[in-house]
Amino acid sequence: MTNLAHSRRLSVDDYLAAEDGADSRHEYIGGELYAMTGASDRHGLITLNLATFLRPRLRGTPCQLFANDMKVRLQIADQDIFYYPDLLLSCDPDDRETYYRRSPCLLVEVLSDSTARIDRCEKFFAYQTIESLQAYLLIEQNQRAVEIRRRSRGWVFERYTEGSVWLDCLDVEVSLEMLYEDVEWSA
Repeated sequence: MTNLAHSRRLSVDDYLAAEDGADSRHEYIGGELYAMTGASDRHGLITLNLATFLRPRLRGTPCQLFANDMKVRLQIADQDIFYYPDLLLSCDPDDRETYYRRSPCLLVEVLSDSTARIDRCEKFFAYQTIESLQAYLLIEQNQRAVEIRRRSRGWVFERYTEGSVWLDCLDVEVSLEMLYEDVEWSA
């Protein structure tokens, strides 16, 4: 999320209609739109690596995994909020709106210099209000490190720079080696 993209407040219905087929994406907070920035090659590789790893593990389950284009909808203090997480996993068979989900069990953000503060603070505090959310995974793209916060552990911050991280909602271990496959580091 970066800059305010619209000067007048939009209704939720107008926002959803405008996002359908739009050339650019916007997050929505209380009627205001915030333009999304483009992603780096590292960001794309990391997101694809995790999605490719998780997708086969979902077959035969009610879970649905979305990368980049599915919004999560929240309502906080009578404000509607729509964010675009990098990965969204919902296992609730009743959570099937066309353009958003309300009940994810896992949300993932790949951090960039311009979004890290928002992802770690604003979005983290907002995401905690989602009753179904079991884990929030933050993946660094400029160094080999992941952070996870889990409901089962009181949202305590855990950081990993090697080995694997456990994803509760799928009962699966994800190696950092796999997450960073093909990611090239600058000298």
